[in-house]
Amino acid sequence: MRTAFYISDGTGITSEVFGHALLSLFPAEFDHITIPFVETKEIALQAKQRINDRYKTTGIRPLIFQTFVDEELRQIINSSDGVCYDFLNAFIEPMQKELGIAAMPKTHRTHSIHEKTYDFRIDAVNYALANDDGVNLKEYAKADIILVGVSRSGKTPTSLYLALQYGIKAANYPFVQEDMDMLRLPDELKKQKAKLFGLTITPERLSKIREQRRPGSKYASLRQCKLELDEVEALYQKEKIPFLNSTHLSIEEISAKILAQTGLKRQKY
Repeated sequence: MRTAFYISDGTGITSEVFGHALLSLFPAEFDHITIPFVETKEIALQAKQRINDRYKTTGIRPLIFQTFVDEELRQIINSSDGVCYDFLNAFIEPMQKELGIAAMPKTHRTHSIHEKTYDFRIDAVNYALANDDGVNLKEYAKADIILVGVSRSGKTPTSLYLALQYGIKAANYPFVQEDMDMLRLPDELKKQKAKLFGLTITPERLSKIREQRRPGSKYASLRQCKLELDEVEALYQKEKIPFLNSTHLSIEEISAKILAQTGLKRQKY
């Protein structure tokens, strides 16, 4: 198995994102190792030694995805026995020419705290936690979006991801088994109908997820899952609530599709 190192003098998030995106294009398995905050020559030399040791052990040159702003540290890693891919440096020169100004590299710039957007995200996370699973209907007027759907269709993790990543205040409301005989929108949801966005999933996938939580229960049975999903999707259609099937999507993909469909403003940082 080939080893992929993600190395940076910052958090390593940027090198991971770029590296994972590239490696996902290839039908192979990789051993992923992240080394963040390589901020001194000593730490850089230690990272280089790890790379070289891995090469000696496996006999296969490791892949190195790096995002250094410090030239000396970059050169230390480049002198290792791995194959280096330097994302930042590859684009700096052509971008300088296009913008007509020189780059001013600064460690941690891409993920340092910007007070305004940081506050947006913290407020949004607190809101998502306080308005999870329909426990608090009184603050829905403050929501940017309200996710609805059956239990275990991905509402909570998506709400938290939207909050943490984009500073979006996302509440979520579950349609439970007891609602199915006369399924309708509660009055508080009707008042905020323009903010509603539905999630759905295949009965088979939902049953597997629920089975892990309550094995052998009616709640997890394929029949019950199909009944609930049929009722909820009919409600979406009747009330003209936009919705998305989350079966084969990651939380990141679900969130991105929701933002694309709703046009919600992202509070980037």
